Amino acid sequence: MTFTRPEPFTTRPTLQGTFGMSASTHWLATAAAQAVLERGGNAFDAATAGAFVLHVVEPHLNGPGGDMTGVFVTASDPGTPVVLMGQGPAPAAATVEHYRDEGLDLVPGSGALAAAVPAAVDAWLLLLRDHGTWELAAALEFAVGYARDGHPMLGRVGTTIAAVSELFRQHWPSSAELWMPGGRVPAEGELIRNPAYARTLERLIEAGQESSGSREARIDAGRREWREGFVARAMVASVQTPHRHSSGTDHRGVLDLADLAGFEAGYEPAATVEFRGHTIAKTGPWGQGPALLQTLAILDGFEDRFLDPSTELGAHTILEAQKLALADREAYYGDTDVPLAYLLSEDYCAGRRALITDRASHEFRPGRVPGREPYLPPLRTQYTPPELASLASAAGSAALGVGEPTVAPSGETRGDTCHIDVVDRWGNMISATPSGGWLQSSPAIPELGFCLGTRLQMTWLEPGTPSTLTPGKRPRTTLTPTLVLRDGCAVTALGSPGGDQQDQWQLPYLLRTIVGGYSPQQAIDAPTFHTTSMPGSFWPRTWEPGGAVVEERLGEDVIAGLERRGHVVTRAGGWTLGRLSAVVRDPATGVLQAAANPRGAQGYAAGR
Repeated sequence: MTFTRPEPFTTRPTLQGTFGMSASTHWLATAAAQAVLERGGNAFDAATAGAFVLHVVEPHLNGPGGDMTGVFVTASDPGTPVVLMGQGPAPAAATVEHYRDEGLDLVPGSGALAAAVPAAVDAWLLLLRDHGTWELAAALEFAVGYARDGHPMLGRVGTTIAAVSELFRQHWPSSAELWMPGGRVPAEGELIRNPAYARTLERLIEAGQESSGSREARIDAGRREWREGFVARAMVASVQTPHRHSSGTDHRGVLDLADLAGFEAGYEPAATVEFRGHTIAKTGPWGQGPALLQTLAILDGFEDRFLDPSTELGAHTILEAQKLALADREAYYGDTDVPLAYLLSEDYCAGRRALITDRASHEFRPGRVPGREPYLPPLRTQYTPPELASLASAAGSAALGVGEPTVAPSGETRGDTCHIDVVDRWGNMISATPSGGWLQSSPAIPELGFCLGTRLQMTWLEPGTPSTLTPGKRPRTTLTPTLVLRDGCAVTALGSPGGDQQDQWQLPYLLRTIVGGYSPQQAIDAPTFHTTSMPGSFWPRTWEPGGAVVEERLGEDVIAGLERRGHVVTRAGGWTLGRLSAVVRDPATGVLQAAANPRGAQGYAAGR
């Protein structure tokens, strides 16, 4: 083995069994998913149930007003990865001209102007209808119970609420009423309830039960109630009142009933690349997923010793390859005509590979595609509107209400997205990443028990870019689950929260398991890192030239070596980066595995 040998100790065992495996970023979601498997449901029933629990127990990380993407295979077709597309587009009135007229040069990171059409709920119900076996009421039972009867609150939820408490008190009173009952931040472990959201789910179930048709018709009735009924009306009414945005100014939203009625989640073919005998499947380039494919295609031309994330050489090579792929993400990706085949081609990737030297690049270096001009975004190194300077200094970035799930360049945790993976005994497998609609995104909608998302902040207000804010177009999402296939069958579903870091944290897992022979839990536990040397996808869209954030467990010798090579290294503590979970299936034996992230003492895997 040319890789550094993994530590024999792992924080948890890699679970093994033959019945079913679930893993997610919260133990209650994992438990709900596994309970569905135990009751005879399949992986898609289980993932749907677990995802709705995530809305309840991780409200600072995702919500019903947000979005999701998934990649899955069915037992009947285990070699064809399919993307579950739950990313809503920009509303019809979300034009560059309107936002410019509002005095903005960036789409805000919080407030209703940043809201795309909510898509997560419709996507999960579509999956349940087409590939699940359970009734809507049964799949939502777990989430309804936790919302109605309560669940012990995570300490990080309280930390987030405390950070935005003044924003809530001064500007978003509906959020203060929902998340600060009695005017105080709930304590860690306190039983918290969201009866409004429980009632919202119950009304979707009731809409289905009033249908006299099939199981599928009952689920579709719930979907229509979401898109056209009471939920849609309440969401549209909520954006009419001007409210504080992260810009420090007050605005109305632009979401309309026609936007909600006109959108449906759907399925798409996965983008893929071959790497060391494995097929890696991701979303299309309307998401950032193909940046991982580009990185792997660049790295595939190196000997194995260049790919070990635990060494100075490996970490340097990986960071440099990521910078090149992420530069192409900024230059070419979006809900548009993206030359992905060229960006993944052998000749193009060989040219990109040749740019990697023994020194860290501090440049923004997108590649050249014949007949295209790469978009060069504004390279802001810092940006804080004067109106928010005092608020930001007092309580940090979360006080702005942005709360994007990522780790700030300083290593300070600002939050995370969510993730869930499930595999069942028949071979159905799914990796899914729900996000958006965080409690700090925009004012809570009292009758619904949640708020709208902020995904439009990933678009630009400059015309002619591949991700310019455009009515009906999807923002370029960071949500990027992964499916791995070998010999024509899916073998691994994995993913991570982390905004721009999602694929960067998944990459070392893939290298360590595919090339280095690590077990799933060993790969998740191992120290990781990421680059900040690209424009961020989230407001205020800054970058740090040459920046690299590393876990200190990578070792002083490795870190010092990276610094000598010119990386601007930020030490982020020992157990701070990466939020991975994974499930694995061996098609030859039927043996299943699962592993989950120990960082933050929150993620968990279960199975038998």
